[in-house]
Amino acid sequence: MAKLDQALSYFHDRVSDCIKSGKDISVITHLDCDGITSGSIVTKSLIRSGAKCTVRTVNEFSKNLIEKMKSDSRQFHIITDLGGGFAKDIDNALDDNWIVVDHHQIPQEEFDNQRVINAWKYDIDGGKDVSAGGMAYLVSNAIHKENTDLAWIAVVAALGDRQDQGEKKSFTGINLDIASAAKKDGQVEIDLDILLVGRETRPLPDALAFTSQPFIEGLTWNRDACLSLLNSSGIKLKDGSRWRVPAELTEDEKRTLLQTISKYISTKNASDILDELVGYTYTLSGEDKRSFLRDAREFSTMLNSCGRIRKAGVGVSICMGDRTKMLQEGENILVEYRTFLRTYMNTLSSERWRITDNGQYLMVNGEGLVPENMTGAVSSLLGGSQKNTGKIIILRTNGEEGTIKFSSRKSTGCKSDVNLGLLMRECAAKVSGVGGGHAAAAGARITKDKLDEFLDHLEKNVTRMQNSSISE
Repeated sequence: MAKLDQALSYFHDRVSDCIKSGKDISVITHLDCDGITSGSIVTKSLIRSGAKCTVRTVNEFSKNLIEKMKSDSRQFHIITDLGGGFAKDIDNALDDNWIVVDHHQIPQEEFDNQRVINAWKYDIDGGKDVSAGGMAYLVSNAIHKENTDLAWIAVVAALGDRQDQGEKKSFTGINLDIASAAKKDGQVEIDLDILLVGRETRPLPDALAFTSQPFIEGLTWNRDACLSLLNSSGIKLKDGSRWRVPAELTEDEKRTLLQTISKYISTKNASDILDELVGYTYTLSGEDKRSFLRDAREFSTMLNSCGRIRKAGVGVSICMGDRTKMLQEGENILVEYRTFLRTYMNTLSSERWRITDNGQYLMVNGEGLVPENMTGAVSSLLGGSQKNTGKIIILRTNGEEGTIKFSSRKSTGCKSDVNLGLLMRECAAKVSGVGGGHAAAAGARITKDKLDEFLDHLEKNVTRMQNSSISE
C-alpha cells in the first residue's frame, strides 16, 4: 500500500497548496449515486478545510468537457468517478492543475501519471473492493482525520455501485474496512435481513412490489399480486389501521414470507432469487426512524434517481446535510424515477421486437423509449430479471448529437469471464467512439453511422473473450 500512501500524501499536498494560495477549486463528478457521493465527500472535506470550491455533476467525461474546463475561471480541478482514459488530454489542457479520483479500469499508460489516483494502480479491484465514494473517502481522510465521520456516505456509494458482492451482500476489500469503521463509530448498523425496498417506511405489499433486485416476474411492480401473496401467507399486514413495514416482521414471519415467495417463483430459479432476497442490511444511525434515508440502499437509490432525472443537485445537497426542503424533493424524485422505470420495463416486456437473444448475450433496443441517462438503471433491472439469468445484457438507445449510447451488465448468475469494461472500450475505439467501466458493468458511446460496424465488433469480441477464458 506504499504507492497508495504516496498518492494520498500527494493529494493532501496539492489541496493544501490550493487552500494556502486561495485558489478556487472545481469538483466535477458523475451524476449517479457513486458520483454524487464521491463529489459530496470531497467537497465537504474541502469546505471544512477552508477551501473555496464548487461542485457540479455531468453525465459523462469528454473532450468537449475538457475544453470547457480549460476556459473555466477556477484554477484547480478535482474529478471524481470520471476521467479514466483522458489523462493525456487533461494534461494538455490544464497542465498539472488537476487530479482524478476514480475506481474504473484505466489504460496502462495512465499508471505512471501521479495526478490519476485510481484504485487499480494500487492493486485494488475497483469493480468490487472500492467505489469512487470509497476512494474519495480515502483522499478526504488524507486532508484531515476528522473526515472519518463521512464513512457512511462511502457505504452508500458502494451500495449504489452494487459492490455488495461478498457473501450475503457483504462488502470486501476497502469497502469492508470503511463499513467496519462506520459501524465502530456508530454511523451504520449492519444486520442480516430480508432485502425489501423501504424496510422502515413502506407497507409490506408496496415493499415487495417495489423490490426490483431481484426482479420477480409477476410480483415486481404488481402490488395487487403482492397483496394477494401476502394475504395467503397468513402474515399480519396491519397493526390496527396502520400498515406494517418490513422492519417490523418477526424472524418467524420472515421465514414464512420467504417460503411463500419460493412457492410462487419457478423451481429453476428459486434458490437464486431467495439468495438475492437475504443479505446484510446497512442502517444509517444518524437518520430518523421511518425516514426513507435510514436504509442505506434506499438512500443510494434516491441518489441515483436524482442524477438520472437531471436533479443531481438535490442529491448533493442531501449528502451535504440538507434535511429540510431537499429531503422532501428527494422523496418526490424517487417516486417519479420508479414510475419511469416501471413504464420502460413494461414496454420492453410487451414490445418483444426490441429484444434479441444472441445466446451469449441479450441485445436490447431502447431507442425512442429509454432516455440515455436511464440506460444504466434499465440494464441493471434487466440483469436482475430471473428470465435473463446467466446472460450478458447490452442495451442501446439514442444519445445526444447523433450518437448511440450503450449500457452493458452481467445478469444475476452470469458466469462469463468477459470483462465488459475492456469489451466496451475496445469495440468503441475501433469505431472512434469511447467506452469503459467495470468487468460486470460498462458503457460506450458511438456515432449513429457506426452502429452496424460496432455491433459486428461486439459480436466478434464477445466470442473471442469467451473462447479465450475457456481455453485458459
